[in-house]
Amino acid sequence: MTEKHRLSRRALTVGLCAAALPGLRDAHAAGAQQPALLPPGSQPARFGMDDVLRRAREMAAAPFDANLPPLPEALGRLDFDAWRDIRFRPDKALLGNGGGPFRLQAFHLGHLYRRSVTINIIRDGIAAPIPYVANLFDYGRTRLDAPLPVNLGFAGFRLHTPLNDPRIFDELIAFLGASYFRFLGRKQNYGMSARALTIGAGAKEAEEFPFFREFWVETAEAGAERATVYALLDSESAAGAYRFDIYPGAETIIDTAATLFARRTIANAGLAPLTSMFFSGENDRRVPGDFRPEAHDSDGLLIHTGAGEWIWRPLRNPAQAETSAFIDHDMRGFGLVQRDRAFEHYQDLDLGYERRPTYWVEPREGWGDGRVELAELPTGDETNDNIVAAFVPNQPLEPGRPFTFGYRITALGDGARLSPGGRAINTYRTQARALGSAEAAAPGSARFIVDFAGGELGFFSADPGQVEAVASAANGKITRTFLVPNAHTGGFRAGIDVQAEPGQTTSLRVFLRAGARTLTETWTFPWKAD
Repeated sequence: MTEKHRLSRRALTVGLCAAALPGLRDAHAAGAQQPALLPPGSQPARFGMDDVLRRAREMAAAPFDANLPPLPEALGRLDFDAWRDIRFRPDKALLGNGGGPFRLQAFHLGHLYRRSVTINIIRDGIAAPIPYVANLFDYGRTRLDAPLPVNLGFAGFRLHTPLNDPRIFDELIAFLGASYFRFLGRKQNYGMSARALTIGAGAKEAEEFPFFREFWVETAEAGAERATVYALLDSESAAGAYRFDIYPGAETIIDTAATLFARRTIANAGLAPLTSMFFSGENDRRVPGDFRPEAHDSDGLLIHTGAGEWIWRPLRNPAQAETSAFIDHDMRGFGLVQRDRAFEHYQDLDLGYERRPTYWVEPREGWGDGRVELAELPTGDETNDNIVAAFVPNQPLEPGRPFTFGYRITALGDGARLSPGGRAINTYRTQARALGSAEAAAPGSARFIVDFAGGELGFFSADPGQVEAVASAANGKITRTFLVPNAHTGGFRAGIDVQAEPGQTTSLRVFLRAGARTLTETWTFPWKAD
């Protein structure tokens, strides 16, 4: 992922509705395509997913249009603060005429957001684009020295709904930049992002960033429980049609259906990708002078394998870019999890890391053979997303073979309800030496300490001798393990001493069991011997 492509985290039917939007009716009449005349007595076809599929198929059959029209100079030179000061006027929000529970506000172009997208409103089955009108926005302290063109378009949009209070329209979801979108459950703060598709994320070659060219948003009726958004994806290598059914709530759910049309063979397409930030944590601290003990939007990757195993992989801020792969068949779910919910572990009054959502992906109808890829990139601060996780199918995407898939993605709290057994809640690394000894640790050795809690671990704390730590190391040797009850967590603390040839990279695994009964998820972590 090149620096110029990495999005900074700081920078993150109209005709029928026109009567509610002063100044919008004339612009629509001047700039929107008018529907064709129909024979008497006939009904127009209702806009739906088939229309987006047709557009995506036709687009993939044509050469990729790489043209990016330049922004007006006044918008191109805006910094983040000046761009952020341009806000859609809440009193002009769309979708309200039908009495439904959602409101749409558009984002203005400028700063990092230079690609215009078309946003359409569907009402009574008819789709019509929203024209750009300057009076839709409050420009705050930002002053532009010339009028902007009426065909300017928008950078993206967001939907509001009564999420936290039945009297207040809170932001629910935002589509902004490339194919990124972020959404919230109740009492959550924005943190990580989802994306529609990745191509080459974390690979040695330059990553390709698919982007949404156009959106269609259905007008919901009064009492509707969901919002529906269609989206047209494009990139040099593929085009795609997406449908997002968004169900707001304590745990907001998005049911996603997608079909991709490849322009070339794609061997590294990432499905249901998640993007997050990990700067520092208890297992990876390299931040001198920062008063905060930890700073991250997610602290681990959780995978539910096709065989039913739960795997927990703590995240890192590595010294150089690294990619890990977890091979599986019909993987049941994966997600980037913010497991640590204690304010005291962050001490950040402004950013509220303890309230960042977990995003959990559940495939529909099986995704077959493939791997969950985790890309970890180095970052010097918390403004850059440096973590990407996605499912990469073994079967490459091929031209002439549409690829259809579906999944559910949920915005959770700490995800405690996901894994039924004990969970790894802390990871520490120290020197591997005998207890109470001042003798230097052996070359190429380290000690990892993992706290497990939850599930039935509290039950076994009365007789800890029944529990054992099962540890293994690929390309390394486990020299010692120990396990002690941890009254502070209601679980157990496991210690694993590992040794490898200096410079050798190994992958550690450990879980707890009582007899033949598995009590916890499997903790796994990569380590390179000093």
